[in-house]
Amino acid sequence: IDGDSLVVRATIWLGQEVETTVRLLGVDTPELRGKCNAERELAPISRKLTSELAREGSEIRLTEIQFGKFAGRVLARVTNSGGVDVGDALIEAGLGRAYHGGRRGSWCLHASAVPAPS
Repeated sequence: IDGDSLVVRATIWLGQEVETTVRLLGVDTPELRGKCNAERELAPISRKLTSELAREGSEIRLTEIQFGKFAGRVLARVTNSGGVDVGDALIEAGLGRAYHGGRRGSWCLHASAVPAPS
């Protein structure tokens, strides 16, 4: 969906699966419809990294699962089969920021400090 949200098919019980949207717990990424060019340019890069780390058909692990406050989303930490925490990887790449609730910081205020698209 975007850098900090993805759709997963989760096995909830012996062969029973559900498809749900998961928002990465503790991470904020640039929005695709952001408020400035820097944010809009970084958004697809963060989405691409999330897609690469949690590629379709691969096994991922959801931990610290919580019910989200918007649109029935699930909040969770997402770890891929290689043991990489997707949220941590986004933060390390400069494509995500730690988020612990409340108002999110602007991706536009410090646009020059944001990594250039690769």
